[in-house]
Parts: sequence; C-alpha cells; structure tokens
Amino acid sequence: MPIEIRQWSSLADAARTTLLARPALAGGQRIRSDVRAILAEVRRNGDGALREFGRKFDKVELRGFEVSRAEKQAAQTCMPDVAVAAIDTAIANVTRFHEAQRPLPIDIDTMPGVRCERVSRPIDSVGLYVPAGTAPLPSAAIMLAVPARIAGCPTRVLCTPPRPDGFADPAVVVAATRAGIERIFKIGGAHAIAAMAYGTKTVPKVSKICGPGNAWVTCAKSLVASDPAGAAIDMPAGPSEVMVIADASAKAAFVAADLLSQAEHGADSQVLLLTTCESLAKAVQSELDVQLASLARRDITARALEHARLVVVDSLETAVAISNDYAPEHLVLQCRNARDLLPHVRNAGSVFLGEWTPEAVGDYCSGTNHVLPTYGYARNYGGLGVDHFLRHMTVQELSREGLARLAPTVVTLAGLEGLDAHAAAVRVRLEHTP
Repeated sequence: MPIEIRQWSSLADAARTTLLARPALAGGQRIRSDVRAILAEVRRNGDGALREFGRKFDKVELRGFEVSRAEKQAAQTCMPDVAVAAIDTAIANVTRFHEAQRPLPIDIDTMPGVRCERVSRPIDSVGLYVPAGTAPLPSAAIMLAVPARIAGCPTRVLCTPPRPDGFADPAVVVAATRAGIERIFKIGGAHAIAAMAYGTKTVPKVSKICGPGNAWVTCAKSLVASDPAGAAIDMPAGPSEVMVIADASAKAAFVAADLLSQAEHGADSQVLLLTTCESLAKAVQSELDVQLASLARRDITARALEHARLVVVDSLETAVAISNDYAPEHLVLQCRNARDLLPHVRNAGSVFLGEWTPEAVGDYCSGTNHVLPTYGYARNYGGLGVDHFLRHMTVQELSREGLARLAPTVVTLAGLEGLDAHAAAVRVRLEHTP
C-alpha cells in the first residue's frame, strides 16, 4: 500500500505531533520493566544469568563468552580480501577524521601569578556495544573502536550478540580486531549492557559504555547510567532514523534510496521526507515500491515503511524548522545550494549535503561517526567522538603574588556566601611569612 502523502499546512498541532511520533517509543513502560529485571538478574547471578539469557534470547548454548584467538584467526581466514580491504579503508578514513579531534591542552595565565590549565586523560575502561539483531554491523565496531584507541583507553572490551552457531559474526570480529580491540565477548542485548556495567567473573566492569542498539539496549544504558554502581554512557542511541529535506530539484530515486537505506535497519526504524514539491513526493512514493521489491531485507523494510512519512511543506524554511524540532539522527538535504541551509540547522546527529552524499557513506566510511543520538536527543547530544572517551581535568597553580592579587575577590565572595573557612584558607597563607 502506498505511503500517504500529507500536507503539513492542513494539519492541526495535535495531528502534527502524532505524525512525527517515533514508533520505537511505543511500549516504553513494558520494556523498562523487562530491562530492570534483566539487570537485576545479571547483578545477582553474573555469568550464570548471561548463559541463561543467551539460551533465551540468542537461542544458543555457550561454553565460553570470550572470542578466542582461534576464532579470530578463523574469522580473518574466511573473510574475502575485498572485504578486508573495505574494512581497512573505513578504518583509515574514520581514523583520519577522529585523529583531528584530539583536544589541545589549555595553559594560560588568567592574571599575573595565576596559572590555569585543562588536561585530558583517557577513561580507564570502556565497554563497546555492537548490535547484531537482524544484521551484523562491523561498521559499528569500527566507529566505536577507533576513537577509543585514539583516546588511549587502557581497557577496551566489546560485546556483540552470538550467531545461532555460537560464534560472533566474522566481519565484526575482523573489524574490531583490526581497529585495535583485543577482548571481544559474545553477549548481546540488555544483558550485555548489564555485564559491562556491573562486571561478572568473565566480563570486566567498565567505567563507560558506548554504542547503539535496539530499544532494550538503549533502555539498559539509561538505567545503568542512573545507577551510581553502574556505568556512564555516551548517549541514547537507539533504532535508526533519517529525515530527508528535498525541493523540486531532487531526484526521486536518490531520495527513495536514502529512505530505504535506513528503513532496512529494522522494523522500528523511522524515515521521513519533507518536500516543497508534491510531484516529487508522488514520485518518491512510486520509487519506494520499485526499489523495495529488489531488496533482500524487503520484509523488514516494508514493516518500517508502515510508519514512514511523506510530508509536503510550503517552504524549505518550514522544513528546517520541523527538522530542528524533530532533531533527526540523520538529516539529508537534497536541494539546490544545500550548504546554504546548513547555518539554519541546529538539531541533527549528522548532516548530508547535496545529491551526491548518500546517508550510507556516513554509515560506513566517509570518516564521520555513525553512532548518533536518536529519539530527538540530537537537541542536546552530539555524535560519538574521541571526546567521549576522555576525561578533562582543570589545574591551577598560583604564586604568592598571584594569591595576594586574588585574595580580596575570594574573601569578598566567601563573605557573600557565608563560608568563613574559604576566606581563612586564603588569609592563613598570606599571613605566613616565607
């Protein structure tokens, strides 16, 4: 059944809100309850719980969770040379872009005798989650492993769901290994997040967890992040979504291809088109049916298209305003002079400019990171980068003369706050004669 084309100007506010509602947020309370139970069970029974959840969710009985050296060698051997070359190209581009993100240290004198610095240190231990679900994602292994390696995190572990045969996907293993990951565990879902957040006999506890996943994984990340005994997280990164803004100059085949490339991730993905041209919307409507028929994952993609949206707007300005409110994970601008719109885009995970920039290049190998905020969190989160794997510390060092210059300010502000000991910490020093 063709996707209905809607006219934005004819919709009331409530209908507009419903139109842009994300399908992945449905059933949130039930998911939260289920995930809480999974986290509690892993904390209570550790590896035993992981083994049981592996049987329940992954339909596999595992003797050991960690990918062995022999499994890594077998994965490398079975990968075609062209696949390894593609992985290496992606690693090289992602490395090049992320190397440029290394923060420069700050070291300045805010006034004579008052030196202030900011220095960066890698997070001691990080857990990386690579989903498999209905498709393995070696690209996610690259996107996570490369910035963690550049940051210099001493402990880097990766979890990914096992296949029914008990092995991790070979492409994920090869990508992770070539990107610098030594420890890989065959554990998926919310129980993988629990294992990394709290630790088990086999899986080390980490300080921070990064990586995308389904609604259960995203919920698990949020819950462990709110637990002082858990782990910090990068961002809420759940089911994929893309919004395309297009004018009459856009090619319907290109627009449809970008929409389908995200719809095929899973049935809970969301794809939207905002266009100023109704004839383009109709052409995209037809193209979606034509291109869908040739896709290997057309059944999954078709389910995602059930909540796709094709919307006609009165101007590109209106489209950008809608996009800023929706805050898409991926925003594709297929219109004349696409770069001219960029200064007006405030909320998006990653932006793709012009007809020759398909969203797929960002997913794989342009160099930018594809671990991005979803659910509208692009309003206050950015995509994954080296900074997510670093801690920043400030340092100050004063001479006696510098302290003497600042003393009146400290004493006055301490007086305003009624904190006598703060003022005394300055006075006692200045009363001391070297």
